[in-house]
Amino acid sequence: MVEALLVVGLAVAVFVGFNIGGSSTGVAFGPAVGSNSVSKFWAATLMSGFALLGGWTAGREVIKTMGGKIVPATKFTLAASVVILLFVGLALLVSNLFGVPASTSMTAVGAIAGMGVASDSIRWEVMGGIVSWWIVAPVMAFWVCAVIGRYFYPMLATRFGVDTSTGSMFERRHLGPIPVVWIAEGTSRREAISAVLVVVIGCYMAFSAGASNVANAVAPLYSISAFGDGFIVYVALGGGAIGLGAFTIARRTLDTVGNDLTDLPLLAALIVEVVSASLITFLSLIGIPASLAVSATMSIVGLGWGRATRTTTITQAAGKAVKGEGATKADGGTATEQVEADQTQKKTVGGALQADKPGESVAPIGEEQPEELAASDLFDPGTTGRVIGLWIITPSLSATASYLLFSVFPIYG
Repeated sequence: MVEALLVVGLAVAVFVGFNIGGSSTGVAFGPAVGSNSVSKFWAATLMSGFALLGGWTAGREVIKTMGGKIVPATKFTLAASVVILLFVGLALLVSNLFGVPASTSMTAVGAIAGMGVASDSIRWEVMGGIVSWWIVAPVMAFWVCAVIGRYFYPMLATRFGVDTSTGSMFERRHLGPIPVVWIAEGTSRREAISAVLVVVIGCYMAFSAGASNVANAVAPLYSISAFGDGFIVYVALGGGAIGLGAFTIARRTLDTVGNDLTDLPLLAALIVEVVSASLITFLSLIGIPASLAVSATMSIVGLGWGRATRTTTITQAAGKAVKGEGATKADGGTATEQVEADQTQKKTVGGALQADKPGESVAPIGEEQPEELAASDLFDPGTTGRVIGLWIITPSLSATASYLLFSVFPIYG
């Protein structure tokens, strides 16, 4: 009976890792795929390798945290571990069916916390620290990228921005019998360098995802020493399952993060990946099971929102708030009309306002054309709302179901 239950636990752990791969691959390589820097196949290959590396190195401490610090390891039994993993896997599957990168860490911690509350063994100080960072991290990601989008992005775009190619940036050629990757025809050197940077940082994100998320698939089994005390079997199990998900169900989340959330040129992809990967790496180093999905997607939304707000200065926004929209000026015109007239005049005198291409002048904040910086073109509010809604639903579903089941069936230790 125990052996059969262990096989079930192994299968459920693979199921969880499979769904993690489907979710995290979109977060790590969605910008690279969306900007035509890498194909979905190579995104899955790189995700598999670097997630395994992350789990084997930095991920060990996260496995320890998930496997005995939120709830004492003695509360984990084989049956309880199977149930927790099953709740995590089902919640993640719901998110992947909607094509949304799920909050894996929140879902896994929610299931463990549900058992902890039911058994009256949860360590609230540990949970409090984790939840606090869950709130702070996405807010930090949003505002850092919002500030970059509003104040620095146009200037960076004039110096480093490039237009993406309509097709693949690289192609396979042969030097005699040896196949090599080469820059495709029509791809500029600047564009190729930027594409390589996007992929490299995507690998960094995959490393961070492995460090954080391998634990979500195998920590309950580690807590009961299902396959011994060493890490190698657990990391191989979790990393391999993540790779399986990367090659299969990750295709939808790659499309969601890469194309649906925001207009993502190469420069924007680099900014999003650097901010979110750095934040997750920091949280992993201090032992917090963090959500790469939340941080990366909020970085995308923050960057798009920041760019969209360049049409209005803080002074203009404050004036509208005090006087009301379209307040009448002394000369008989409205404030809005006066701003539009000033923008038209300055555009005629000072040159183009657009700042999305290299070499073009950067218009001051408040002089950007609304039609060029429409929020709907920079991030999709509908898609964003769907993502945030499922972030709330999946861990809530996992924690609630876990609590109810363990309250009725106390199969914990």
